[in-house]
Amino acid sequence: MYDSVIFDHDGVLTTLVDISLLQDATWAAFDELGVTDPDPTHVEQMVINVSPDDVHTVAGAYDLDPETLFRTRDEFSSSYQCAAVRDGRKRPYDDFDSIRRIGAPLGIVSSNQQETIDFVLSHLDVTDLFGVAYGREPSMSSLHRKKPEPYYLERAMSELGVESPLFVGDSDTDIAAAEAAGVDSAFIRRDHRADHTPSPDPTHEVSGLDDLLAIDGVPVDGDGDVAADGGVR
Repeated sequence: MYDSVIFDHDGVLTTLVDISLLQDATWAAFDELGVTDPDPTHVEQMVINVSPDDVHTVAGAYDLDPETLFRTRDEFSSSYQCAAVRDGRKRPYDDFDSIRRIGAPLGIVSSNQQETIDFVLSHLDVTDLFGVAYGREPSMSSLHRKKPEPYYLERAMSELGVESPLFVGDSDTDIAAAEAAGVDSAFIRRDHRADHTPSPDPTHEVSGLDDLLAIDGVPVDGDGDVAADGGVR
């Protein structure tokens, strides 16, 4: 029996934003730092899947402090995503409410910014549904800790006081983080992952959040809202 279910956030609980929004946020970050005409290649390096080497390379090209560049990039990325949540461009998936029937503590471990995760949960009024919700702090140290590293997943497990969660994600890094933490995983095949072959192999594969309720070992309540401690409200 799984003693908890922990979720990735973007592409699992809420829809993805269009890449153009993140590109616009990155251009705005450069402008904020006084770089009005950055090389488009450098901008793209700072949009998604950013590595510490990317930050140092781009910062060096404009004589910027790497930590300042990355923090500013994260702040604008979060601000633009929060605006998309407010106007409905980023929203919970239609099957979101099915997780309320899971009779175990719930958590979130995301590679998005902590500020973004906090805003989404507050805006949707579902903060109390999750016992823990981890995003990245706006510092370069988070780039060494994000998935596929198990750092945040293990922190979430420790805070929830659990040992055998099911981790639900939509990317290879999610599955790899679960494997590194020694826990089972479920790959959710949303539309943007229709043709993707996950690697490493997940423990389970589902087409939506409601399918989690049919997985052997996931405790399910009959009715009612599930609180962060697993009880029914």
